[in-house]
Amino acid sequence: MTAAAVLPRSTHRTAPSTPARAACRAVASQRVVHQLVRRELRLLAELATWAPAGDVDRTRDLTRHADLMGRLLLQHHATERELLWPALLRAVPADRVEPVRASVQDWTARVAGLDHGLRDLSTAARQWAVAETASARDAFAMACLDLADAVDAQTAEEERELLPLLTEHLPAEAWTAVTRAARCTLAPQEQLFVLGLALEDACPGDRARLLAGLSPLNRLAWRLAGRRRHRAAVVRLRGAPPAA
Repeated sequence: MTAAAVLPRSTHRTAPSTPARAACRAVASQRVVHQLVRRELRLLAELATWAPAGDVDRTRDLTRHADLMGRLLLQHHATERELLWPALLRAVPADRVEPVRASVQDWTARVAGLDHGLRDLSTAARQWAVAETASARDAFAMACLDLADAVDAQTAEEERELLPLLTEHLPAEAWTAVTRAARCTLAPQEQLFVLGLALEDACPGDRARLLAGLSPLNRLAWRLAGRRRHRAAVVRLRGAPPAA
C-alpha cells in the first residue's frame, strides 16, 4: 500500500513530477509503511510480555493497537495487489513481463502466509481479552513476534526484488493513478495516529514529503489536535513519549 492510502489524503494540486521523482516517492511510500509496521509489531510483543495479564484496560489498549496494525497491513497488501503491482506489470518492457510476474506471484504467496499470521494474532487477542490469563497474554505476545518475523522476511524480499523495479519502470502518471485510486478504510483519527507513527522515525525527506502531501485542512488538524492526541496515545501505549 502506498502511504497515501493510509494517511490523510491531499486534495490540493501539486507540481508535475518527473518519472524519477514519482518512482522515488513510490519506493519511499512503501518503505515508510514497512518500517512502521515492523517497529510496532515488535513493540507490541515487548509491551505485552510485561503487561499484567488481568488488566482489562491494558489488554484493550494493546489488542486495539494490534487490530489497527492488522487492518493497516491488510490495506497495504490490497493496494499493492489490486493497484501497484498491476501498474508495474503494465509498465515493464515485454521481455521483462514474465520475470516480474513471477516475482509478483512469489510476493502473493508470501503475503498469503502473512494474512494467516494476522488471523492468528486476531484470535490470540480475543482469547487474551476473554481469559485474562498469563498464558493467553504470552500467546498474544508470541503471535505478535511471529508476525513481526514474517513481516521482516516478506518486506526484505519485496524491497530487494520489487521496489527496484518501481524505480526502474513505473512512470509518473501510473504512480499518480495508484495514489488517486487507493482507498483508506481507517477512521480520520486513526489516519492521523498512523501519520504520527510514520513521522516518528522517518528521515527528513520522508517527513517533509508526508506533511507536504496533506491537504491544508488535514495539515491544520494535525497541528491543532493530531500531534497532541498521537503523543497522548503513544504515552498510554508505551509508557514513554514518541521519538519525534
